[in-house]
Amino acid sequence: MIRDSQERPHERLDVWRDAMTLVEAVYRFTSAFPDSKRFGLTAQMRRAAISIPSNIAEGAARRSTADYLRFLSIARGSLSELDTQLQLAIRLRFCEAEAPTWELLDRTFSRLNALIRALEGPRNIREPETAYESPITIPE
Repeated sequence: MIRDSQERPHERLDVWRDAMTLVEAVYRFTSAFPDSKRFGLTAQMRRAAISIPSNIAEGAARRSTADYLRFLSIARGSLSELDTQLQLAIRLRFCEAEAPTWELLDRTFSRLNALIRALEGPRNIREPETAYESPITIPE
């Protein structure tokens, strides 16, 4: 099937392009993991990575800003999940830290946060958050 030449809205976003490149990097990065981790950490990292550009694209296709922001928030959650998984992989010595992967992850975070801020606009800036108090008490 030949795709028409018209670019989709999400394809014009630098953050989507970065996220797509990040997926490729994660696939390369995880290909060196031990076979015993293929269905565990490897699969989880790949799912998290794929979720990022997928949610950016789905949000960009929505008609309301609120929906768009919701999908961008999901993408940011997946990006945080991937960041944690990359740190775990390095701590478990499945791989060495690759500077280009970290730089790409950081750039994707920055661009995603900038897009979210731009869509929220000055009218939608959140109130300063109050301190979180856990409902769980710690016995003394």
